[in-house]
Amino acid sequence: MSWRARDLWFRYPAAELDAVAGVDLDASPGEMVAILGPNGAGKSTLLRLLLGAAVPRRGDVEYRGRPAACWDAVERARRIGVLPQHEEPAFPVSVLELVSMGRYPHLGAWRRPDAADRAAVGRALDRCRVAPIADRPYATLSGGERQRARLARALAQEPESLALDEPTASLDLAHEMEIWEILREEAARGRAILLTTHHLNLAARYADRLVLMDRGRVAVAGPPQDVLRPESVSTVYCWPVRVEPMDELGPDRGAPQVVPLRPEQDRSGPPPTKESR
Repeated sequence: MSWRARDLWFRYPAAELDAVAGVDLDASPGEMVAILGPNGAGKSTLLRLLLGAAVPRRGDVEYRGRPAACWDAVERARRIGVLPQHEEPAFPVSVLELVSMGRYPHLGAWRRPDAADRAAVGRALDRCRVAPIADRPYATLSGGERQRARLARALAQEPESLALDEPTASLDLAHEMEIWEILREEAARGRAILLTTHHLNLAARYADRLVLMDRGRVAVAGPPQDVLRPESVSTVYCWPVRVEPMDELGPDRGAPQVVPLRPEQDRSGPPPTKESR
């Protein structure tokens, strides 16, 4: 087991409600787990708890059988590649320099990069298709190019797991699909992939399991077809939806796809609100 969390609770200082309330979650090597939910559902907070970046006020979270908060920062960086939602380098760097930072946990204070380090960086650049722009300043890249460069940095670490917070936010269709394809292939190579996302339909196509959160709690978790049901999605997102299985041939056949509906005058009423539940 890569991640194992039981009965996690967390509340921010001065907050009236818990950001995470009684959450259980597992993620195994070779598995992609997508955490879904509306804004404010607790997705990013849960990810921080799983990484040991935040300490729960109650409950247990382990990575590889050890409490997440007990991992040394360097050792954790060797094992887990992290892609935060928002990030800007503190100083100007090229794509190559950014991706090479992924080797820092392996270098220590004094060791200089050797052939193995340079090879790992080269593989990551190729893997994320940013080798042709390796010499460009990171600041000049498009959103999709930046995200692929940041993912390449995480892969250059050669981690056993990846944890990503909204890895395809604000990307166009092609760049978004490229990221999902890379992550699916990394899971097939044996890495545990844990990510947060607002893209229900792509998560249903690529992830092995979904965790649908609502106001800090897990509303439902399991395989995509068990999680993305009209009643669950409509209740959590406060909007009427239809769910249809994909009928195309191939690996996505049968994957549930959520179709938001337009409210109609002859419907029984407006979409439910959290206050009306």
